[in-house]
Amino acid sequence: MLKLSSCNVTDQIQASVQCRFPGSPGPFAFRRRSPVSVSCSPLSRLKLTPVQAVLPSQQKEVAEVVKSGSGSLADLLRLGSLAEDGLSYNEKYIVRCYEVGINKTATIETLANLLQEIGSNHAQSLGFSTDGFATTPTMRKMHLIWVTARMHIEIYKYPAWSDVVEIETWCQSEGRIGTRRDWILKDATTGELIGRATGFIPKANLMWYGCSKWVMMNQDTRRLQKVSDDVREEHLIFCPREPRLAFPEKNNRSLKKIIKLEDPAQYSRLGLTPRRADLDMNHHVNYVTYIGWVLESMPQEIIDTHELQSITLDYRRECLQDDVVDSLTSPEPIDGTETVSEHNGTAREDADCPKFLHLLRVSCDGQEINRGRTEWRKKPAR
Repeated sequence: MLKLSSCNVTDQIQASVQCRFPGSPGPFAFRRRSPVSVSCSPLSRLKLTPVQAVLPSQQKEVAEVVKSGSGSLADLLRLGSLAEDGLSYNEKYIVRCYEVGINKTATIETLANLLQEIGSNHAQSLGFSTDGFATTPTMRKMHLIWVTARMHIEIYKYPAWSDVVEIETWCQSEGRIGTRRDWILKDATTGELIGRATGFIPKANLMWYGCSKWVMMNQDTRRLQKVSDDVREEHLIFCPREPRLAFPEKNNRSLKKIIKLEDPAQYSRLGLTPRRADLDMNHHVNYVTYIGWVLESMPQEIIDTHELQSITLDYRRECLQDDVVDSLTSPEPIDGTETVSEHNGTAREDADCPKFLHLLRVSCDGQEINRGRTEWRKKPAR
C-alpha cells in the first residue's frame, strides 16, 4: 500500500490518480491495482473529513463512507481542498476537448464557468447549501440568493485541451456590509500565473461601478436586498483577517467605470433569445451567458486576429427566459487616461490592444441589462 501523508490534499489525490507507480512503464499504464490510501491531518477548526483517492478495488469502502453520511462521492473524488488555515480553497481542473474553441484553447466562457464552479465547491466544502449558489442558513430562511452585479476577469494565457489549471479562491469582508470573492488561476504544471478575477457583494441596493460586485436578491419578489449582519457573520468566520486582493495594484482595470454605450452602435447583433440551457438554478439567465452575448456583436476582424485579454461586466437587471436581447458594441473612445497593463507592469500599444464598450438591452423597450468593457491582444503565434 502506498501511503501519502503530510502534504496538500489536492497533491495527494493528483499523485494517486495520475502518478507513475514504481515498476510501471508509463504514467497511464496502470498494471498494479493494489489499494492506495491517502491521509492528512484534519483541520480541527473546521472538523473536515480527510479526502481519499479511490481506485476500483476501493469502491465498496467508498460506498460505505457515502452511506455513513461522512462524505459524498464528489467530495472524495474532487481534486480540491481547503487551505490549512481554512481561509481559501484550491482546486485543479483538466481542460476538456469540448471546452476549447477555434483558437484550440479554453474559451472565456469555459474559464468563467470554472470560476463559478470552484467558488461553489468552496462554499460546499464549508457546509453551505447545495440547492443554491452558496446560500447560508439565514439566506435560505429569508429566501435570498446571490446574483452577480459585476465581474472582472483577466486572462494572460489561455490553457489548451488537457492542460491542468489550478485555481485558488477566497472570500473576505468588504466594508461594513459588503463581501467579495477573488480568484487566482495558474498553470498547474509550471506554476505560471495565467489569470485573475474578482467579484464583490456590494453595499445595500446599489449597483455601482467602482469594482466587481455581487448583490443579494429575494427569490420571491426578485428585488435586491442588502447583505444583512447575520449573513455576513456566517461568511466572516471563513474570511482572511487581513485584506487579500487578486488585484492589489492601484487604479487596476477592475476599478474602471464603464460608461453607457449609446446608439447608434458601430456593431450589433439583434434578437438574441435565451435557451432553456441558459437558465440556472435561480431561474434566470446565468451570468456566463452574458459573456457570450457580448462577444456575439464583436467585429469578425478582431475575433480573427485577437484574443480577449480582459472583460468587465456590470449587471443591471436579470434576464428571464422570455426576454429578447440586443447586443451592441463600439470601440471605446480614447480619453487619454489609460493606464499600463498591471500584469508584469508592461504597457501595450493601443493598435495591438483595442478596447470596446458593450451594451445588452431588452429589444422591445430598450431596458439596460448589462454594460461591459473588453480589451484584446494580438493572438500569439502557434
